[in-house]
Amino acid sequence: MVVAATALISLNSFSQDLIARQAPSDRKLKSVDSLALQRQIRAEQAIYPAFSLYPSWNNEYVHAYGQTAIVPENFTFDLRGFSMPTPSRKITSPFGPRWRRMHNGLDIKVNIGDTIRAAFDGKVRIVKYEAKGYGKYVVIRHTNGLETVYGHLSKQLVEPNQTVKSGEPIALGGNTGHSTGSHLHFETRFLGIAMNPALMFDFVNQDVVADSYTFRKEGNRYERPGSTAIASKAGNADRIIKYHKVHRGDTLSKVAKISGVPVQKLCELNGLTKRTKLKPGQVLRCS
Repeated sequence: MVVAATALISLNSFSQDLIARQAPSDRKLKSVDSLALQRQIRAEQAIYPAFSLYPSWNNEYVHAYGQTAIVPENFTFDLRGFSMPTPSRKITSPFGPRWRRMHNGLDIKVNIGDTIRAAFDGKVRIVKYEAKGYGKYVVIRHTNGLETVYGHLSKQLVEPNQTVKSGEPIALGGNTGHSTGSHLHFETRFLGIAMNPALMFDFVNQDVVADSYTFRKEGNRYERPGSTAIASKAGNADRIIKYHKVHRGDTLSKVAKISGVPVQKLCELNGLTKRTKLKPGQVLRCS
């Protein structure tokens, strides 16, 4: 009996030692599995950016997802790591109704041959020519969920299914297609829905409006704090909400003067006090 008891104790001790030695190995294996999974996810994202959002990948249609995609109630885009498509600061035609039809992007003045760059990392979906519309154009789907469209180009420098980095040259400015002068037609789309690029890109200051952009589905209206306009699916921008992105040196008094809104009103709209110190990059609602 004593021998059996001693053997049992020894066996238990051995089992406990084995478990103790095995635990770090298990944790290491889980870590390895996690790293492998992360690599696989990154690889899949590189092949099909925003795969979880878009129902398919095609190289034919700019906005083919409006009828089949499930549009979320809200979705936040990460705008960090952006590059301005062009250093031009001149907007020649804004987003909105124009000539009895919807103008789904911004027209930015560029000269023929000016370099056009990818706004974010992503993968080229379309490189085509449309005589009565975009002319020579490029569509890129980005890893943050956005798609950007670059139209009226004189030359495309990329191919369909090519992976591109933010700031990489993708085309040259031009005057092709339905165009009355050399310019870049620039669109930002989400699941086929055209949104005002000015809600994200500040071409005058060559910056993004904020570090993130929150898409909100409210009936047929899609909006985002960060600009002086509302993007509407139907183009009925009947309610204007103004915002101001804080720059270095801005104070509540300075913003009030720029926006024409009293300091007290700014405080009420943004939950601030008159003693609040503003931070660069902060977005304030002004109406």
